[in-house]
Amino acid sequence: MTTGSIDERGRGGDPRQLLTVADTADYLAMSRGAVYNLLRTGELRSIHIGRSRRIVLADLWDFVDERLVGV
Repeated sequence: MTTGSIDERGRGGDPRQLLTVADTADYLAMSRGAVYNLLRTGELRSIHIGRSRRIVLADLWDFVDERLVGV
């Protein structure tokens, strides 16, 4: 991951940190296209800054936590 501030457990750093789509794709081990699909369908929240999309780290954690099975 390019941000370098998410630790191996995925919970390091400032929860308000903004991630790029590429960072988010790396974190979720999926393609950028798959992340854009999650954003398009509203399953994953994002913010717009100019023409860029950013995902708030806390929103990414929530997205993952909501999908945990058997934990």
